[in-house]
Amino acid sequence: MRKTYFSTRVYKNTLPEKYNDSISHTLLLFNRSKHFAFQTQVLEKRSNESRRKKSLHLTVKERFQLNDHYAGSAVQEANALFKSQKELQKMYIENKEVQMTSVKKKMKSTKRHLTTLLIIKQSFVNGNPKFNQTSREQQFGHFFVVKFKLRSDIYYHAYQFEHDYLDVQIAHFRNKLGRLKFRLDRLQKELEGLKHNTKSVVFGTKKLFKAQHTIENYQNDHQQWRKDWEQARYHQMTISGRKDAKVGNFVFCYIPETRELHFTTPDGTKIKIENLVFPYGQEQVDHAIETQMNCKNKKKYGKPIAWSIEDHGDYYIFKCVVDVPENPHKNHSRADGLLGLDLNVDHIAWSNINAKGQLIKSGVFSFNLETKTSEQITKVIENKAVVIVDLAMKLNQPIALEKLNTNQSKVSHPYGNRKANKVMSQFAYNKMISAIKNRAEKIGVAVFDVNPAYTSQIGKIKYMKRLGISIHQAASYVIARRAMGFKETLPPVLHSLLPEKIAGLHHWAQWKWVSSCLSDVRKHTFYQIELFACDKIDSMNQLFPQGALSDLEEKGLSKVKSRKPIA
Repeated sequence: MRKTYFSTRVYKNTLPEKYNDSISHTLLLFNRSKHFAFQTQVLEKRSNESRRKKSLHLTVKERFQLNDHYAGSAVQEANALFKSQKELQKMYIENKEVQMTSVKKKMKSTKRHLTTLLIIKQSFVNGNPKFNQTSREQQFGHFFVVKFKLRSDIYYHAYQFEHDYLDVQIAHFRNKLGRLKFRLDRLQKELEGLKHNTKSVVFGTKKLFKAQHTIENYQNDHQQWRKDWEQARYHQMTISGRKDAKVGNFVFCYIPETRELHFTTPDGTKIKIENLVFPYGQEQVDHAIETQMNCKNKKKYGKPIAWSIEDHGDYYIFKCVVDVPENPHKNHSRADGLLGLDLNVDHIAWSNINAKGQLIKSGVFSFNLETKTSEQITKVIENKAVVIVDLAMKLNQPIALEKLNTNQSKVSHPYGNRKANKVMSQFAYNKMISAIKNRAEKIGVAVFDVNPAYTSQIGKIKYMKRLGISIHQAASYVIARRAMGFKETLPPVLHSLLPEKIAGLHHWAQWKWVSSCLSDVRKHTFYQIELFACDKIDSMNQLFPQGALSDLEEKGLSKVKSRKPIA
């Protein structure tokens, strides 16, 4: 496990001018070599032709007059950036395909609505108005009614309904369908571009590059933009470590006894930084360097130590990247049970279970991320992570989390509920996971990742009423049980409803079918579900008492009948 430790600020006015000039030149040279190495790979990928006679390492070394260690680190960073761009390209392609699926789905529903309206319009033209029984447009006597979710519009005669509603809606849906076709065509072109083109990157950020033409201060003072642009492009350098080096790095040499950092720049200047301390990790840095120095067989047991320099204008920050062994006192034992967590946009639900999988206690840690900046959100989440891990430490239990991928879910419902989409976009899942795992590693609490398949559906159907907890607490209970190794099979009363082709499959496939049948039932209705009152039922609506379901819900569930006995 690798960790990065930050030094205190080293102000430029405390260093000789020769040092500052040499470090600035080193940062410029290193970043230019990195940009060249990356752009060379991009151009070679686009043309499928090699643009050099030697290896990339030797080409960079000769072109920029660098030694092996600087050139190797520059090429290594360029390779890492090129690889990350390929991984990002895969993610963008998956997201585009999800977006195209949602657009096609919306086009299908729009065409269906348009077809219904055109049929109604034609019936008016023929002088015999007819309506589909399932459409929201209906005729009651001489009146024409359009039923919406929260209101109903009434039209008092056929002429008013035809021209004030039908013609307007037909034009609206035709225009909407045209916009959807345009969006689908644009997404298809973007997808083709992602699949067949190799994109480069803008070092210094695209936002700052465009700012020279869009920000008034930069438009009036181009030299200021040029200064900020170069600062953004050439402010950082990382030299990778080598395990066979005496102190883990052939360029940087840190002396723990005197707190001095020595390194030589490409122009031959020997730099010495005095009194360089690491306020949050001095012991770890000293231990890593001393262990490397005392290691006799460095080829086999040595550990590389990387160093980084960041120029922040008035001062430098030095970073030391070392290999840190995992906490040897981490609690992996599940003998006392486990703490399951269900992460949500505005709260974290938790459930404490014993070794038998029984619920001991459950609760919720709430927080509000509305109107918060990214830094404020990070701070709020970190505070909750401290509380959660401290609770696990107090209970002497490890933690169980879902392993979710929220990238596609954030782009898969562009035409859904706006409020739900906003909430989903605010879901800082990766920040929550990172904060909890980092805190747990520091304290010595193990964190287990489990498959998130149907945890919320199982909790809602099976445990929400039984344990008297919310759906999110029930999901955290299922997560904890899954991490303990328990299987959530279907209650016996539901087995008779399974189709023959589903009955013999894995219990997750059975939960998928059951949850799809119950997907239209309101969540609070599950507090009245009866799973253990009888052994067998004839239809799905018998799971709920009389009056618990709405007419529409009861009509839908009544179609799910018990399968006939196999002869």
